[in-house]
Amino acid sequence: MLSGRGRTPVLLGDIGGTNARFAVLVGGDLAEVEHVMVNDHPSFEAAVAAFLAGQRPRRDIGAAVLAIAGPVSGEFCAITNSPWMIDAGELCSTFGLTAVRLINDFEAVALSLPQLRAPDLFLVGNGKPQAGGPMLVLGPGTGFGAAALIDPDGRAIPIATEAGHATLPSASRREDAIIDHLRQRFGHVSVERVISGPGLENLYQAIAALDGARAPARNPNQITEAAIAGNCPVSRLALETFCAMLGTVAGNLALGVGARGGVYIAGGIAPRITEFLAQSEFRERFEAKGRFRGYLAAVPTSIIVHPHPTFVGLKALSEAVNEAAG
Repeated sequence: MLSGRGRTPVLLGDIGGTNARFAVLVGGDLAEVEHVMVNDHPSFEAAVAAFLAGQRPRRDIGAAVLAIAGPVSGEFCAITNSPWMIDAGELCSTFGLTAVRLINDFEAVALSLPQLRAPDLFLVGNGKPQAGGPMLVLGPGTGFGAAALIDPDGRAIPIATEAGHATLPSASRREDAIIDHLRQRFGHVSVERVISGPGLENLYQAIAALDGARAPARNPNQITEAAIAGNCPVSRLALETFCAMLGTVAGNLALGVGARGGVYIAGGIAPRITEFLAQSEFRERFEAKGRFRGYLAAVPTSIIVHPHPTFVGLKALSEAVNEAAG
């Protein structure tokens, strides 16, 4: 039993490939979320130990609920874009916990969706959510994640996916050429190879090579900054293409789950480029599905600008488990 509503604190964690975020839930209240760099710690257990040692006042954690950027198999997860591995049984032994719950990170964000309000969202395009309809959350960060939320009989059920590793679709000859260029480098070109932070860098390099353009080495943050500032044509093209291809992928996934309850964009990139994405081809490409344009035109798309939606979902999950346990 998880005891966030009682006296025993619960450790909540949002574990990505680059950053790990921790907070403590006690008495139904969530303490401040703290960030650590994954590369600063040799293992997940070392990161948890460092976080707990720095807590003031020091708290005796009784359980943990962790959202992880990778496929969860029972009580184990190997993070996709990190060397960390997380084992629930080992965490219980190391830290004296009574229970550990592991879920995919986008499952946790999906659980937050019914609790998000207008100030937590940046609307892109038109559309009105269908009450009770499936909801979809997706987003680029260190990788690309996606999950659906269905609500049969008032029970919110998240469904994790590994959509980031599906084959990236093309919608033009230009994109055919980009994907073919990347295929020579990677073999299989997944969604994540382009629609992610490292993917934006791959896209920038591919466009420069195809156009014979001289482009300095840039990391994803530098590409984004240069694109928005308008002082690097290759960066601008890369970010415009990134947004357009994100629209195509989002529309495909929305059709795949029948996401009439709305599509929400999370991750570390979209909240930093809200205006750019809104003015890009994202929404046009989202709707560009031939005979089903009208279907998708009715589906709203929003960027989640809440600073910690994963923790909103983790808190809801912890409370739901408590209620189920009686």
